[in-house]
Amino acid sequence: MSTSTYSPTQAAADTTAGGTTVTVRFFAGAAQAAGGARREVTVAATEATLADVTSAIADDADEALAKVLAVATWLVGGARAAADTPIPAGAVVDCLPPFAGG
Repeated sequence: MSTSTYSPTQAAADTTAGGTTVTVRFFAGAAQAAGGARREVTVAATEATLADVTSAIADDADEALAKVLAVATWLVGGARAAADTPIPAGAVVDCLPPFAGG
């Protein structure tokens, strides 16, 4: 796991030799479970999907993070995403835990 400082002009997903590196932002309880608000994740696929990214995160997840990943809502570029959603270069991937309120 590595972390970096994000800037709006920085590409959040870059195709690199052998894979795609994606910046994932975690919010609220997801950030607590992940041990931080931001994580760079590299997946082997050069045409990554959200499933590739979540699988890479789950590979290193402890029980608390695994529980969050199982119920989280995912956004790619600000739009709700499904497992087969492509992760394009420059995308921002957000992990939102369930929220309560009313």
